Amino acid sequence: MVVLVIVLSICGLLTSFGVVGIIPSIIAFGLSTFLFVREKSINLARAMAISAVGIILPFIMYINSYGFALPRVKDERLGFITQMIYDNYSNMGFNMDFLFKEDNILSTVFFEKSNRGSDGDEIYYVSEGATVDSFAEAKENARKTVAVVTTPEGYGEGASVDDSSECGSDKKGILNEVFFNDAEPGSIFESIDSLGDKSTGYGADRIGPSDDDIPSYGGLPMGTLLLGQYFREDDHNCNPILVLQNKTEEDYRYECRFIARDEEGEELAISEKTVEVVKSGAQFVFEGRFDKAELEGKLPDMYEFSVTRRTPYEKDMSEYVAVSSKIDAGTAILTANNVSDKKVKVDAYVLFFDGGELVDCIWMIPQNTGEVCIEQGSAASIKGDAYYRFDRIETYYTAYEAVGE
Repeated sequence: MVVLVIVLSICGLLTSFGVVGIIPSIIAFGLSTFLFVREKSINLARAMAISAVGIILPFIMYINSYGFALPRVKDERLGFITQMIYDNYSNMGFNMDFLFKEDNILSTVFFEKSNRGSDGDEIYYVSEGATVDSFAEAKENARKTVAVVTTPEGYGEGASVDDSSECGSDKKGILNEVFFNDAEPGSIFESIDSLGDKSTGYGADRIGPSDDDIPSYGGLPMGTLLLGQYFREDDHNCNPILVLQNKTEEDYRYECRFIARDEEGEELAISEKTVEVVKSGAQFVFEGRFDKAELEGKLPDMYEFSVTRRTPYEKDMSEYVAVSSKIDAGTAILTANNVSDKKVKVDAYVLFFDGGELVDCIWMIPQNTGEVCIEQGSAASIKGDAYYRFDRIETYYTAYEAVGE
C-alpha cells in the first residue's frame, strides 16, 4: 500500500505540471496522511510532501495566469486549463503555439470555442470589412471570394505592375483617407500629403503591386473598430495590415494572430503581433509578416486574423509625447518629443501610399539611447524609406513608460 501511495503521489506531481495532476495529488495526499497517522513511516512522509507539492503547483500556475481574480477567457481558441498551460510555459520561453491546433491531444480534450475574447469581451466577426454573424460564416465568405479573385501576370512573384492594372481596389484607401482627413482634434493620428505629383520621384521608382483583393476574415473584440485594411507585398514578404481604433473607455494591450491560408483553408504561415498599450479612443496598427520563402514564393489565397485584448502591463504615456512626421527627398522622417520626466518607448507605424494604394508599412522606433527609448525631456528622430514609390504617408503611434530600460 505504501508503494502504491508513493507511486500515485509521484504521478500526481508530474501531471500537475499540466494542471490536471491536482486530482491524483489530492487522493495521494489523503491516503498518505491516513497511513502516516497509523504507521509513522518516513516513506509516507515523503509521499505526503510530494503530493502536497502536486496540489500547490496548479494553484501557482493559476495565479501566474489569472492572478487573484476569477478565471476569464483570454483567447477564444483556448480553454481554462490550456490557457493556464499556455501562459505559464510561454513565460518560461517555451513555444506553445501547438495548443492552438485543434487536432492535438490537449486541444481535443480541453479545446473550447467561444464568442468571447480576452477579459471576457464579446467578439464580433468580419469578412472583407463587413460584419457577419459568426466566425464560420466569415471563413466561408472568404473561401467563396477566392474563386473570383483575379491577379495580373507575375502577381505574387514580386513583380511590378503598370498603372493600367485593374487588380485591387482603391475603395478602402479612399475611405481611410476621408476618415482621417476628418479626424478629431487631439487624435494621435497624423496624415501628410505630398504637395507635388508622382513624377517628383518619392521613394523607389518601382510601382507597388495592387494586392488589396486578398480575401480575409477574422474576429475583433467589441468596442474595437476596424478603420482600414490592406495587404501589401515586396520581393521577400507579404503583409496584411489592420488599422484599428480602441473605442472603449479603457486602455488595453492588444494582441493579433495572422494566419495565411491556401484555397482550401489549410494553414501556410503564422504571424503574431502585440501592441503594448492603446489609450482609450486611440488608433493603432497591426502588421502581419509572412515570409515568401515560407509560402514558396506565392501569395496566400486568403488570410485570417484574430485580435484579443487584455489589461496592459505598461503605463500609457502618449499624452506626454508629441510625434510628427514629414517627407524629405523621398524619405519619411519621424520625430518624437518626450516632455515627461520618465523614459518612454514610442512604437510608430508609417504607412506609405501611392495615391489610394498602400505600398509599404514600416515599424519605426525613434530613440536617443542604446536602449530603444527616449530619455525624459528629449527628442529623437528616425528615417525610413519605402520599398516602392509613394506620394504620401500616414503615421500611427503608441507610447508607454520604458520600465527596466
